Amino acid sequence: MFFLQMSGFPGSGKSTLSGLLAKSTKAIVIDHDVVKTALLESIENDLNPKRVGGISYDIEWSLVDFYLSQGHDVIHDSPCLYDEMINRGTALTEKHGAKYKYVECFLDDVNEINDRLKNRIRMPSQIDEVTSEEGFKKTINNSKKPSGVKCIRVDTSQPISDYIHEVIAYLAE
Repeated sequence: MFFLQMSGFPGSGKSTLSGLLAKSTKAIVIDHDVVKTALLESIENDLNPKRVGGISYDIEWSLVDFYLSQGHDVIHDSPCLYDEMINRGTALTEKHGAKYKYVECFLDDVNEINDRLKNRIRMPSQIDEVTSEEGFKKTINNSKKPSGVKCIRVDTSQPISDYIHEVIAYLAE
């Protein structure tokens, strides 16, 4: 059993890769944007969006805990920008005897990111464009990674067929 923490800037390919991995491995995907969008739509903007993000993560971690307790492989599709993401993920894998896995979708091209963001069906929780290249660089350089755990960084400027098999093999380790 594994828990996979996806990481990467919005538009870098996390959800696309998560979906293909779920089909190949039968893992359950917990998608941050789905949870956060549902909350935003249900509360009619009565809460601060930042607070909604925190509540979303609380719900997601409860779902990760539940599905791991049932013996399922789980993929958490979310940018990994906080140490708490690593801490909670590793704690839950230890609790349930699962393997902790980490894949970063990396795309260091703000123009390509913006093209992807503009050409996808956007949920209310998702950004529609990168407005600051400096902020973009800061975000991709500050993603959190676990120490002492093998991590994979995939170049999502390449076709997914170039790296999907490497990621599937990594999950099977």
